[in-house]
Amino acid sequence: MAELRKRGFKLTPQRKAIVSVLSKCREHLRPSDIHERLHRKYPGIGLVTVYRTLELLQENGLLCEVHIGDSCRSYLRREQPGEHHHHLICRGCGSVTDFTDCELDHLKLRLEQETGYRINRHLLEFMGLCPQCKVREV
Repeated sequence: MAELRKRGFKLTPQRKAIVSVLSKCREHLRPSDIHERLHRKYPGIGLVTVYRTLELLQENGLLCEVHIGDSCRSYLRREQPGEHHHHLICRGCGSVTDFTDCELDHLKLRLEQETGYRINRHLLEFMGLCPQCKVREV
């Protein structure tokens, strides 16, 4: 939360509550999961507030966003704000494994030169079966 304050954002009670839920959880949570956990203690917090806060946190590098299919996104608090990483997503059990080894800098530079875009972020996700689900499939 200190990172948001440094960037000039208000630390509202709703934002503090959302960050608290994310801080206590080690798994990726969908916005509806976060809202459900909050709603028990803070019935006045709406789902729109959850989405807006998640967007703010993600844009400021404080959350990791995962696209798990069917336009469903989930979020996890980043241990290292701004740390760049990607995801391996199991289509069997839904587990998400982060990885940091990414050699896309040359591709990014080439795309910027060829298209005129200024690329400020990218997302790479591989989907397949984790070792446990792969064994169950056989």
